[in-house]
This record gives sequence, structure tokens and C-alpha cells, in this order.
Amino acid sequence: MSREILLLVDALAREKNVTRDVVFDALEGALASAMKKRFKEDADIRVSVDRMSGDHEGFRRWLVVPDEAGLQEPDQQEMLSDAQEIVSDIEVGEYIEEALEPIEFGRIGAQAAKQAILQRIRDAEREQILNDFLDRGETIVSGSIKRMDKGDVIVETGKIEARLPRSEMIPKENLRVGDRVRAWVLKIDRTARGQQVILSRTAPEFIQQLFENEVPEIEQGLLEIKGAARDPGVRAKIAVVAYDKRIDPIGTCVGMRGSRVTAVRNELGGEQVDIVLWSEDPAQFVIGALAPANVESIVVDEDRHAMDVVVDEENLPKAIGSKGQNVRLASDLTGWQINIMTPEESQSRQEVERAQLRATFTSRLDVDEEVADILIDEGFTGLEEIAYVPMQELLEIEAFDEDTINELRTRARNALLTEAIAQEERVETAQDLASLEGMTPELVAKLASAQVTTRDELAELATDELAEMAGIDEHAASTFIMAARAHWFEEK
Repeated sequence: MSREILLLVDALAREKNVTRDVVFDALEGALASAMKKRFKEDADIRVSVDRMSGDHEGFRRWLVVPDEAGLQEPDQQEMLSDAQEIVSDIEVGEYIEEALEPIEFGRIGAQAAKQAILQRIRDAEREQILNDFLDRGETIVSGSIKRMDKGDVIVETGKIEARLPRSEMIPKENLRVGDRVRAWVLKIDRTARGQQVILSRTAPEFIQQLFENEVPEIEQGLLEIKGAARDPGVRAKIAVVAYDKRIDPIGTCVGMRGSRVTAVRNELGGEQVDIVLWSEDPAQFVIGALAPANVESIVVDEDRHAMDVVVDEENLPKAIGSKGQNVRLASDLTGWQINIMTPEESQSRQEVERAQLRATFTSRLDVDEEVADILIDEGFTGLEEIAYVPMQELLEIEAFDEDTINELRTRARNALLTEAIAQEERVETAQDLASLEGMTPELVAKLASAQVTTRDELAELATDELAEMAGIDEHAASTFIMAARAHWFEEK
């Protein structure tokens, strides 16, 4: 019996090119499964096979858990106080074990055991192949298409079979069995029963890696691609920066007679690539990202993480692009929300904003429009600035003397205090909202400011209305609205 086991282990280890330990582990698992069939309950069985003699021992075991935790799995756990009656110095996390009668190898059937062992070995081989692949650190793989599976492509690359999902293929790309294909390693799914390596040809990282392969200056550290945005198969934008002033980053990526960018385009099915200069200045970066459009002016709103970009009528179509493609890619690349507008639209918006600000200053500070306009012309955009900017800055306003400035500061602080008290009162009345799952004090305050203080008032809002009001995405807004409506259905 023991000799048979050792012979089987050696034979399988040689045949499958794995270590003896892998086979022993698989054998122990097979024997444990066989022993487990003796029990009607879900017993935890451990089997140990002696690596030298082939003899095996089986144990049923129980995990020791704290008394206060209770037994979550009674068939596999023992409370600490009960376990200490058996083994006095045992601790939480250790096991109580009970020896079992050995099982005859022949009784479980050599063939069944071998199949169980082979399955464990296949799993171990698969894991080893995957680990070898990961150790190589490849981010782009190249292979041939082995077959199609429900619209997805199965790519054979070395010993690995990888899956290229339909959603990760470049639109209108006609891939056939036998074709060679390159793709970005999107993720590793160890839980998948089939292909664990998932590929993508649409990921922005794919185009970045392609350029890194084509442009040696990147590997040398003279140049860096800071980001990429794609409309796969149609157009892409990449942002580059040079760390050597002698290098033209755009020209270097384009290559002699366009050789480098052409090689990338050919790999991506003719995808048009715009190469733009990256800049630490967000406004300058956005201006570059909107090329080929020329920008007249730009206004940065840090709070909304947005920019209002003014272009003339001639450049408007270029800035927006076909179906909004240019501005969308520029926004994805820079991470800023970009609002394109004409000079007339910009002027109109500025006039509206100026009128709103003038109304705020005249009503909250109790001043006439002339004083409000002076404050606006000096760059003040809210009461907080008037109340708390350094006194010296206010004294530089020629139209105001010190007494006027002190009076304005006092009025601004009083107005802010009054608003803060009123806001606290509104939040107090909005406690009905605070109990909704996911609702934060900040969100309650925003809703209270908009006179939304009850569940019914929240429930009656439209999704886009709440999203804009609270500064959240539409999915979150929809979730809050449905939660606020829940009590309607309970009442019914």
C-alpha cells in the first residue's frame, strides 16, 4: 500500500513535471475527501502522508474560536473554554484534532484517487504557468487567435490562453482565427474557470505602451507619456513631457517622417493620434489638449474642477469636434470638465454672474450698486473674501477709506454669521434626511440650503436635479431618491 503510493507519486511527478510535494498535497486532498464521506455533517478533515514511507494518517479537526464569538460552524469549530478542557494550553486559532481510522487505498479506488490527484496537479500547473507569466512582467502580449468564444477572442500566447472580450476590441476590427494580435494585459482573474488573463485593445494604457515600445527616449528617461485618452479606432490624444530641453517631445514621438506614430496607428486600425504637450499649469494643459483649436481665453473654476474655454466662431467646430469628440477626449486626458463657449456666450455668462454678485453685495452688505461694482472690479467674488482677506489688500482700494473698509468687513462678517445660524437651523429641521443610508452631514447641509428638509421633498426631486444640487453622480442621486420614497410604499 505505502509502496504503491510512493510509486504513484514519483510517476506523476515525472509525467507532469511538478515537484513531489505538489503530488503529495494533491494525494492528501484526495484522501481527505474520501474520509469526509464517512460523516453526514460538514467535517473538516486533514490527512498527512509521510514523504519517506508513504504511510498516511487522518484527523478530524475543529478550529478553536473565542467563547464570545460563538459557534458559527458547529461541525468545524470548538469554543475556547471547551477546547481547554481537552488541551489546557490551547489558544484561539489552533485546532483540536481527533485521529481517524486509516482508509484503505484500494477502497476509494485507485482510479478515482488518481483523477483527483491529476485535477490538483492541473490546477497547480495552471497556477505555476500563470505565476511564470506574471514574473515576466509583460504588459503587452502578442499571440495568435486560437478560437472565437461567444464573440470573445481566445489568444494563445506561449503556454497561456488569454481572453480578449468583444467589449475590449477596437470597433469594426475584423479578427479571424489564425491572426496575430497584440493587446494590453487588462487584468488577471484568478477566479475564472477558463482564461484568467484578460486583454484589451481599447485601454488608454495600450497606446501608451505602444509608444513606449516605439520611442527609446522614453525608456531612457528623457521623455514621459503623462496620460492618454481614446475613442478606440477613431482618435486618441496623448500628453508628453520632455526632461531634456534639447528634445522636442512631439517630434520625437512622431518620428522621422512620421515613422513612430504611423507604427502605432497601424497597430490600432488607423486611429488618429494627437500628441500634445503636458504642462503643470492645468489651464495651459487644457489649451494644448484642445488642439487643433485656438483658444481665446480660459477661466478656471477650482471648486467645480471645471474650465470655461472661449473660442471664436471659426475655431468652435474644431474645439468641439465631430459629435463632441475633441472636447471629450481633451477632458478625459486632462481630468478637467471643459465647457466650450463663444465670446458672446462668455460675455453673456459674465454679465449674469456679475448681476448675481452685485445683487448679493447690495442686499447682504446694504450698499449701493456703485460700491458693489467697485468690489467686483477689484476681484471680490464673495462675502468671505471681504470679511477675511488681509486688511492691507483692502486698503489698496483707492475708492475706499479705512472707515469704509472696516464697516464693509463688519457687515460681511455679520452677514456670514447670520447665514451660518440660519443654516444650522435648516440642518436641524432636516434631521429626517440624516437617517437615510449614505447620507452625510455635508450632504444634509447642501439639501437644507436648497430648502429640501424632509424625505417627501427629497423624494419629489428629479435625479438630475438632485445630482446638480448636491454635487453627486446620477446613480447616487437615484439611490437617495428611491430610499426617500420607500416609506410611501410601506404606508400603502
